[in-house]
Amino acid sequence: MTEENVRSTQGVFQFELSGDGGGTWYIDLKNKGGSTGFGKPPGTADVVMSMSSADFVKMFTDKLKPFMAFMSGNSSVKGDTVLPSSLPQINFEH
Repeated sequence: MTEENVRSTQGVFQFELSGDGGGTWYIDLKNKGGSTGFGKPPGTADVVMSMSSADFVKMFTDKLKPFMAFMSGNSSVKGDTVLPSSLPQINFEH
């Protein structure tokens, strides 16, 4: 995550993941340089996305576009439905 990601995205994402490594996770690209973690975000999420952990990994490795994940019916989104389109632009290094 970079400061530029936070400035350009301005959103808090909550992920409800099923399968291996599932659970509730968040990415805060709105507050104090950004943060990530397990559990609910410290503040209110702008968007809540539900999907399998496998689709989540595909989304962040640019093998699945958020729009296609939701069009397939295997994922759902609540809240700001435009915000997920900014996710593929984020470079997550591990």
